[in-house]
Amino acid sequence: MEGLEFAQDTTLSDNGIYEVSEAEEPTSGDPNIARLQEDQTTERERHLRLLAEFDNYRRRTKQERALAQETGKREVLLALLDVKDDVDRALLHIRETSDAVADGLRLIQQRFNNLLEAHGVRAFESEGEVFDPEIHEAMTMIDGDGEQSGTVYSEHRRGYFMNGKLLRPARVAVLK
Repeated sequence: MEGLEFAQDTTLSDNGIYEVSEAEEPTSGDPNIARLQEDQTTERERHLRLLAEFDNYRRRTKQERALAQETGKREVLLALLDVKDDVDRALLHIRETSDAVADGLRLIQQRFNNLLEAHGVRAFESEGEVFDPEIHEAMTMIDGDGEQSGTVYSEHRRGYFMNGKLLRPARVAVLK
């Protein structure tokens, strides 16, 4: 073992007491001892390398699992956003009526909003903002008639962030 500079022998005496005595130092000229010490050092280094490789493997698989989980979650949330868009469009056509169908659609919309919010999804406003190609997808260009060029005129489809990262870009009409 590393760090031991001398060896000790423990023996049981006739009166039942253990006695510790220093063992003889191995002769340094013995080739078997030198070879065994070298083998021990090699095995220790190999063991440490294997531990480091396993630690890297564990860390890498944890990251890959988190990435796969995030990707799956994004796909499901994107599909839910399409359904939410349909519910929002249906509510635009119902207007302010107070029948049971309209109330049911409003409750469904609220549940969608709560579900998305629970998963860190939030919508962002685009109308009147400067067009940003990283979060906007230009669908049409409209003559501005004196208004500021490059401004988002209207939103065809709302954009969303998930935990601060873009989940879905907004589809917009831009003034030229």
